[in-house]
Amino acid sequence: MSVATGRVVADRYELSTLIGQGGMGQVWTAYDQRLDRRVAVKLLRPDKVAGQEADELRRRFVRECRVTAQVDHPGLVTVHDAGSEGEELFLVMQYVDGADLSDHLAEHDPYPWQWAVAVAAQLCAVLSAVHAVPIVHRDLKPRNVMVKQDGTVTVLDLGVASVMDTDTTRLTHTGSPIGSPAYMAPEQAMGGAVGPYTDLYALGVLLHELLSGDVPFSGSTALGVLHRHLYEPPLPVRRLRPEVPPALESLVLRLLSKDPQHRPGSAQETYEQLLPLLPARGMPTGAPLDPTRPFLRPHAPWPDRARIPAPQPQPQAPPAVERADVAGAVDEVKRLLGEGRITQAVDILGSILPAAAAEHGEHSPVVRTLRKQYAATLMDDGQYRRALPELRRLADERAAEAGQADPQSLRFRYEAAQCLEQLGEPAAALAEYRALLPYYENQYVAGDPEISLEVRRRIGHLLLALGDRGAAHDTLARLLHDVERLRGSGHPMVAEIRRTLEWLGQVRG
Repeated sequence: MSVATGRVVADRYELSTLIGQGGMGQVWTAYDQRLDRRVAVKLLRPDKVAGQEADELRRRFVRECRVTAQVDHPGLVTVHDAGSEGEELFLVMQYVDGADLSDHLAEHDPYPWQWAVAVAAQLCAVLSAVHAVPIVHRDLKPRNVMVKQDGTVTVLDLGVASVMDTDTTRLTHTGSPIGSPAYMAPEQAMGGAVGPYTDLYALGVLLHELLSGDVPFSGSTALGVLHRHLYEPPLPVRRLRPEVPPALESLVLRLLSKDPQHRPGSAQETYEQLLPLLPARGMPTGAPLDPTRPFLRPHAPWPDRARIPAPQPQPQAPPAVERADVAGAVDEVKRLLGEGRITQAVDILGSILPAAAAEHGEHSPVVRTLRKQYAATLMDDGQYRRALPELRRLADERAAEAGQADPQSLRFRYEAAQCLEQLGEPAAALAEYRALLPYYENQYVAGDPEISLEVRRRIGHLLLALGDRGAAHDTLARLLHDVERLRGSGHPMVAEIRRTLEWLGQVRG
């Protein structure tokens, strides 16, 4: 991709300096001509992948940028703008003045263990916020972490990583996993379902690298690195750095557990374990790029440049909808959804429901339709935590009226299982998919004849996420046979399953 310095993207962002480049895109420093500020611009080229996959990448890019923009946390780079121009997708982000963690480590060798704890604690705060959305970063590594001049840590590339990494590996030509093998959790590398536990593994790799100077597993090939992730125990860091506290070594080993169920339960839990190891409050040295500084003197100005931030407008709650406005509000929701303004549509739907229930009755067809639209829109907006109870309620009500095998009730349960998967609850999602599968295998579900195949695919990926590679291999091998028999060898799922089985076979061998 050839881009000249001085090019203006979206009639606003003037590209200045190329600071990163990969197979599908570039990252530039740029100037926002409208607001006269420095920004970072990431350019992606969907045409680097094949036809339908390019369309899928564009769709995911827009959705993930929208979801990412919902996360408000000081440790996460701010998304200013996103869109497309010609064949390119662009993402405009806050420009972060500092050093990336990889360079920071190289300049401070050995890295003080107190610094490593401070970096990890700040990363846990960010991960806790993004996992609550829920978003999984998928590519946490030193190059995606910046240490600012005041010692605060900022995480980059949230959302873009998930655009580049689909449920499996469909967006690669080679079949190799997208991401960085050295930091990749076993379940992610094998094509299994990812969740918050996946980011915690990457955090463990990053912590091990800060403390020891190297990643726990390296190799000359991606497959070799993957094999070590799956089968070799990491070297305890105190063998290399005896001054590292035993509690910190123990935490790193837990984060690097092969089985996600043996890792800490959350980023919050990990933070609580780091808390006793953080430095006590005191006067910082004044040196820039010291990641302990935010804990030594929280929120202190740096350096002697106290500024009173301009008051930010507070988000306004959607106005209450009067009874007479329900029909008009429904039309407004349709218009917003047609324009892709999903978050705004969610807010209006949430405000419509009480008024609609008061006017038509809680169990009326009008309210039921609105609740279906509300649940579907919440899912489309990535708000799985809010969608889950709505879908369960819809499923239970429909089953009470039409029976457990009712296709609409089963569909609500299927979408609820998807929510559980996205929320990082693989065991619960697996149980729900397994409970649904007999219904889909014993009857034809109108409008979605391939749903039983998709449920089996998800079961296989969840088994991988839970570390049961034998059961995953058997499930996916049987699925491959059935997909080829029913849909032919050209079906998109065939190539995907073959890649996963090849990885499994090579690693097992």
